[in-house]
Amino acid sequence: MNLTLLALETSSSRCGVALLHGDPKNPRVLVQEHEGAQEHAERLLPMARELLAQAGLDVADLDAVAFGQGPGGFTGLRVACGVAQGIALARDIPVLPVVSHQAVAALVPARPDQALVVALDARMEEVYLAVYRRVDGAADDTRWDVLQPPMLIAAAEAVPWTEAQVAGWSRQCGAPLSVVIAGDAWDTLAEHMAPPADWPRFDATRPEARQVARLAAQAWRRGEAVAAELAAPLYVRDKVAFTTAERMQGQGGNPRAEPAAPSAQHLPPVPAGAVVELGPLHSDDLDEMARIEAAVQAFPWTRGNFADALASGYDTCGVRRAGRLLGFCILMHAPDVSHLLVIAVEKSLHGQGLGTQLMRWCEERAAARGIGGVLLEVRPSNTRALAFYERHGFLKIGVRRGYYPAGKGQREDAVVMQKRLAHDEEAGND
Repeated sequence: MNLTLLALETSSSRCGVALLHGDPKNPRVLVQEHEGAQEHAERLLPMARELLAQAGLDVADLDAVAFGQGPGGFTGLRVACGVAQGIALARDIPVLPVVSHQAVAALVPARPDQALVVALDARMEEVYLAVYRRVDGAADDTRWDVLQPPMLIAAAEAVPWTEAQVAGWSRQCGAPLSVVIAGDAWDTLAEHMAPPADWPRFDATRPEARQVARLAAQAWRRGEAVAAELAAPLYVRDKVAFTTAERMQGQGGNPRAEPAAPSAQHLPPVPAGAVVELGPLHSDDLDEMARIEAAVQAFPWTRGNFADALASGYDTCGVRRAGRLLGFCILMHAPDVSHLLVIAVEKSLHGQGLGTQLMRWCEERAAARGIGGVLLEVRPSNTRALAFYERHGFLKIGVRRGYYPAGKGQREDAVVMQKRLAHDEEAGND
């Protein structure tokens, strides 16, 4: 049975789309790639449309959508996941998440007696590191042992940590293993501690859409596709700073803390009777966005996350009085659904209708593009937010297991909610 699958890969600065079509064991694969981290959201869908047109196919012909789920750049992961989920929900087809490190490993002709250590750049003097062993299977269905799933580790600790683990991996596999390395972080790692000369290094550096497509086709044959509402990026960095004890254990963190934004009590008062204005967000708003978000979320987006979102060209709106930012939202558009990534209002102004104005803006922006719905995630513990979304017509359509960090190494599920938009409704009708 033929398979038609679209694969999206944006976990690094490379934006790639692959279209796999035909016999899953010997498919035709078409690829388009573009280099430019700040253009993923702009480039991804046009590239996908071009590939479908080149193959004489349509979105309706897709059997599944695959995406590189990370770990990798925060914004890039959201782009690929959101677009994949939007297409899959609209077409009622499943998704196939592919781990970034696995896509790099698939490029390496490692032997069963080798531990393949894949290190990808995580910036801030850290790397995302995972370890695999090729065990069996034909070229079109290679099987791997996962000796270490993706983790975050300080760059200076990666080489000594790997050296200390080899004996344990060998005992686990029942045979001596040597080390081979791949990934784009080894040049950075060499600045701290060069890998031993007997660790062969392969040219595979970053995930490619072609390999995401091929790995997804293998997963499809094994019955590993999942429902669209379960699509989620693989985040490894859950917090910005780690304790000294955690760093000594090899965990990462950001040693360069950003300057604190001004607290709300130090801001000038809003003039009485000032008119509320809605408009796009700019880089000058980043400090205020981070401050507002930090006041209402236990695990907030960082200033850097917001900067990445603005650079990626997401649709944004801020609500202001007398020029002062009081709330904002960020919306990512996919072909058939718009993904509300974040919405926040100054804590002291909750209940004054500002959130409703932002939500109405989101629905109007989606409807203006001919998009049929707005999708979002929310913590089940955030009962106030759940009630707000339900009042605005959002329905629960699924759950993403372990989606949010919850402190002390725990995770919390995400409730997936969606509101269908009727384009023939009268303007202003709630």
